[in-house]
Amino acid sequence: MTTRPVRGVEIAEVDEAAVASYLAATPEFFDRHAQLLAKIRLPDARSGTSTVSLVERQVEVLRERNRQLERKVKDFVDVARENDALGTRVLAMARRLISVRDRSAVITAIEAALREDFGAGQSVLVLTAARAPQGIVESRFLRIIPADAPDLRSFETLFSAGKPRCGQLRDSQREFLFGADAPEVGSVALVPLGSKGSLGLLACGSHDSQRFNPTMSTDFLAHIGELIAAALSGD
Repeated sequence: MTTRPVRGVEIAEVDEAAVASYLAATPEFFDRHAQLLAKIRLPDARSGTSTVSLVERQVEVLRERNRQLERKVKDFVDVARENDALGTRVLAMARRLISVRDRSAVITAIEAALREDFGAGQSVLVLTAARAPQGIVESRFLRIIPADAPDLRSFETLFSAGKPRCGQLRDSQREFLFGADAPEVGSVALVPLGSKGSLGLLACGSHDSQRFNPTMSTDFLAHIGELIAAALSGD
């Protein structure tokens, strides 16, 4: 057994784990030795240069836990508010699309909803030629291509999954979707339209590389995709 000086007194070194286990298993220890509570001093975690009492340390620990809980509650509230706002925008988009009677005007309504209701001005709608409404022409927003086009097949993983995906794209995919604007696109949300992308896809780009990231929820994107697919199909 070795010893070490503590305040000028030589004491035997003990296993810290054993001390911790003993105190955890014997909560009445400090009832029998109440005078120790007033004597125990711990390093101040805030300054590191002074000491505080055990009670003061416990109070600080509780305060930090309270701050953490407050941050979590705030995060939950922020998410709830954001979801509520998104729900309102999806409803507004649904109303806008329902009011359109002419299928040739559906594309204009979709583009306007994305730009005005969601602020997604950098969006591209890619439709397969066989499923695109008659009488519409391509534009900066709309692309019409054959279902077996190589550029569209590069999104086969997205179509197979049948659900939205967010994050980065390969250079060739980004250039196909956004053309000359591709270098400015930092992140993209992809939404397959129709069963396994039978209608095509919607791509929403952002300059911010973290705006559409793989960790974000895609539930509302899926709802938007369903609305667009229903409007295009006339369902």
